[in-house]
Order: sequence, then C-alpha cells, then structure tokens
Amino acid sequence: MSRRNSREIPPPLELECLDVLWRVGESNVRTVQEALAGRRPLAYTTVMTMLERLARKQLVTRRKTGRHFVYSPEVDRDTVRHRALRQLLDSLFDGSRTALVGFLNAGAGPGNTFASAAAGAPIGGAGSGQVEGGDADIDAVLL
Repeated sequence: MSRRNSREIPPPLELECLDVLWRVGESNVRTVQEALAGRRPLAYTTVMTMLERLARKQLVTRRKTGRHFVYSPEVDRDTVRHRALRQLLDSLFDGSRTALVGFLNAGAGPGNTFASAAAGAPIGGAGSGQVEGGDADIDAVLL
C-alpha cells in the first residue's frame, strides 16, 4: 500500500472531529470542541489543529464567516469506512477476503466481544452473499 493511501484514514482524534461534522453538518471549532467535551475535553487550539489537518487532507472544507472558519465534511462516513476496511484487509490479511472472513468466523466464541456483537449477521455462511465478489460484498458483510 502506498504511503498516500495509508494516510487516507484519519488518526483517532481527527476521526472524532470528523464524526462530529458527520453528525451535525457544518460547524465551527467551538461547536466541535463542545461536542467532543463529553468524551474528552480538548483545548480549542487542539480541535482547530485537527480540523486544519483534515482540511489539508481534503477530508473537510472550510470557509470564512466573519472572524471564524466553518468546516464541512467533504468525504462521507461510508467512504472512510471503505478505506479503513481496505487498509485492514490489505495490511493484516494480505488482501484476502477469505482470510478475513475465516478469522471472523474463528473468533465467534462466547469470549469474543466483537463476534458476539456481530452474531446476528452470518459471515461467509449460506445467504450472506458472495465473499469473493466485488468490494460491495465485503462491505455488506462487515458493515
């Protein structure tokens, strides 16, 4: 995977800021900071830095309104999910959907919280779709 592709997935703090923008739409730094305050209190300048980084990566757009910038998500949640899944698949499973599905099925024991949360959806079993098909198939299985 190229270095550029590995940067398409924002780091956790940037992703939290992007999540706020997905939920509320267009926002300024203060609004994002207040929305994050329940999960983690952050300085105004920290949130501003995260939003600026997202803007440089072209994941959000910004426009000046008065004395402040207003930020809007440029990329949707599903695009970021798809990129993250692709990165996971390529880096940990050598690009093999079969290996990923096998891993998820093998971890379906009672102690595996991820498998327990996803227990309602069959993975790779009858009626779950074609695992080796296109990208949409893996997204349907995992999302």
